[in-house]
Amino acid sequence: MAAASHRRSLRKRRTLAVSAAVVAAGVGAGVFVMNANATAADLYHQTLAAKDGWAASGTGTTGGAKADSAHTFTVSTRAQLVKALGSASDTTPRIIKVKGTIDANTDDSGKKLTCADYAKGTGYSLSAYLKAYAPATYGRSKLPSGTQEKARAAAQQNQAKNVVLKVPANTTIVGVPGTKAGITGGDLTVKGVDNVIIRNLTFSATEDCFPQWDPTDGDKGNWNSQYDTVTLRGATHVWADHNTFTDAPHFDSATPHYYGRQYQVHDGDLDITNGSDLVTVEHNQFTDHDKTMLIGSSDKDSTGKLRVSIHHNVWKGIVQRAPLARIGQIHVYDNLYDTTTVDGYAPLYSINSRAKAQVVAQNNVWKVPSGGKVAQLLSGDGTGSIAGSGNLVNGTATDLVAVYNAANSKKIKTTVNWTPTLTAGLESSVKNLPAELATTTGAGVLK
Repeated sequence: MAAASHRRSLRKRRTLAVSAAVVAAGVGAGVFVMNANATAADLYHQTLAAKDGWAASGTGTTGGAKADSAHTFTVSTRAQLVKALGSASDTTPRIIKVKGTIDANTDDSGKKLTCADYAKGTGYSLSAYLKAYAPATYGRSKLPSGTQEKARAAAQQNQAKNVVLKVPANTTIVGVPGTKAGITGGDLTVKGVDNVIIRNLTFSATEDCFPQWDPTDGDKGNWNSQYDTVTLRGATHVWADHNTFTDAPHFDSATPHYYGRQYQVHDGDLDITNGSDLVTVEHNQFTDHDKTMLIGSSDKDSTGKLRVSIHHNVWKGIVQRAPLARIGQIHVYDNLYDTTTVDGYAPLYSINSRAKAQVVAQNNVWKVPSGGKVAQLLSGDGTGSIAGSGNLVNGTATDLVAVYNAANSKKIKTTVNWTPTLTAGLESSVKNLPAELATTTGAGVLK
């Protein structure tokens, strides 16, 4: 993606299964459906509760809950994960239990792979690339082309073969509790498939070894990278729950600048694009990242889709896109936004509504440090809408749109064309929300 120019209390209230699936829910609780065929409400067979956001719409989201023993896997290496995922076109229900941290930048034998390994045989070198496309000699009017750009693209494809992990339909991927489960350096891609659950995982250090220089991106050009940590493209019925997303240990502040611009090796954390639809993102932690969540790949993405619910997440140390929303109907509720600068990640804005997006923001809490500007918590292009109420800034009820509009010429609209009804867990009071979310969000919480 081009650079922008511009995670409640888990009250353990459960209902025993008396039919095929029974909803267990509580006010502000981590809601789920218990599979009646499971002997207990185990983490791996839990499915999304009725009314828990857009992913509960229609057929709901059950992931691999119906998987048989032959399609239930425990994995701890990249090679094992790839084998468990199988073909992206295979719709057989499967459950994948991730034990420990999997490094996507390893070969089938487990050997660590470096950027130099991916570049081997392509002819690419960063020094040669920088020399070939220096603005002073190459100019700023066109994208790089020629020998070094072809070499860069080839090296990037070599890396993609390792780090892009394609998820098939009817899949549940869950971190095994107590094992520090996660994926480092990977891009978990859910493309053109339905019914996927991703839970209890730490995603870290997804990095592109070979960013592309684009002198036409913005006034000064930008380095643009591939690989979101989790990518949804044309995906439907996806539940992302209790995960942690972070650039750690390699922060943007440690990357060099070339041509006067940061050599950006990170793209999105969780991007929902290309007509993706019916997605619920809840109880996650997003930290130490720039372009965090993109909904809609462009202003011409799919009308009638991009319906996403985002609730009970913690956003701290993120720069922007929490989310950046285009076109769709997005419900953002009971989230905590801490706009303190962390590890060099200074905030630009939290929510951006553009391209006629219809955002409802309810009962969210912002912590803004001294000197922070409330007018900069939102952003827009003059066509998007943000409705809703009950949002607090430093404990005070605040009309964020009114504050933004008073300071900007491109106004955010205040009415939307839909009313949220899939609102499980919507809290009537957010007074204690920050304290609750501090211990009930992110990877490692689920048992």
